[in-house]
Amino acid sequence: MQDLPGIVITGASGRMGRMLIETVSASDKARLVGAVERAGHPWIGRDIGEAMGGQPLGVAVTDEPLEAFAKAQAVIDFTAPQATLQFARLAAQARAVHVIGTTGMSEEEIALLEPCARHAVIVRAGNMSLGVNLLTQLTRKVAAALDEDFDIEVIESHHNQKVDAPSGTALMLGEAAAEGRGVSLSDVADRGRDGITGARRKGDIGFVAIRGGDIVGEHDVMFAAPGERIVLRHLATDRAIFARGALKAALWGQDKKPGEYDMIDVLGL
Repeated sequence: MQDLPGIVITGASGRMGRMLIETVSASDKARLVGAVERAGHPWIGRDIGEAMGGQPLGVAVTDEPLEAFAKAQAVIDFTAPQATLQFARLAAQARAVHVIGTTGMSEEEIALLEPCARHAVIVRAGNMSLGVNLLTQLTRKVAAALDEDFDIEVIESHHNQKVDAPSGTALMLGEAAAEGRGVSLSDVADRGRDGITGARRKGDIGFVAIRGGDIVGEHDVMFAAPGERIVLRHLATDRAIFARGALKAALWGQDKKPGEYDMIDVLGL
């Protein structure tokens, strides 16, 4: 068991943090060696298994990430942009694979990951599921095949506790559509419509965000032209698919050279 890659989970008390802890703990290919929370969190010092309402797992929650990372071969991180940047620097120091599922990062924040990737493997993706990454590839190919007579709209739905919009997955799909068209998403993205907006600008890629209930994640990419529509869709019904994908990325990164990767690399698509 001790020869299995050790994994640290950041944001241990969160929705994804708990799912990741359950997934790693149940795996026969990795072992849980750390659980990180912010300073002052009531779980600090407690066994993570007991804090989650289950059996002890022999791992105490800590607010000292570097100490935890030093014992690990990988860090899985679904937190917030500023926390992720801090964790990236520490994971690079520890030479641990850093799997980033954090969404809502700006282009400037993403650029700050580059120095860390010179020293460690970073796998960052807006979505860790196989299905969504296949959808991304399909979106790129369909966008490349169709001209601007087809308007592109990305429609995403999530639970009412999600704090960023559009979702990281929606932006990933928008990037794929823009790449297929040979344009920059920043030049054609339409991320908000309210009031008298005028007619839709030809060539734009539109985004619609829906928030409600406990929706895990739904993404449609619509190509709409006069007389016809093509809709590519992915529905997630279980958050565990993201945790399984993140663990797969952490294991995949063990023998890779330092650098920035995504789930397309991990899945060999």
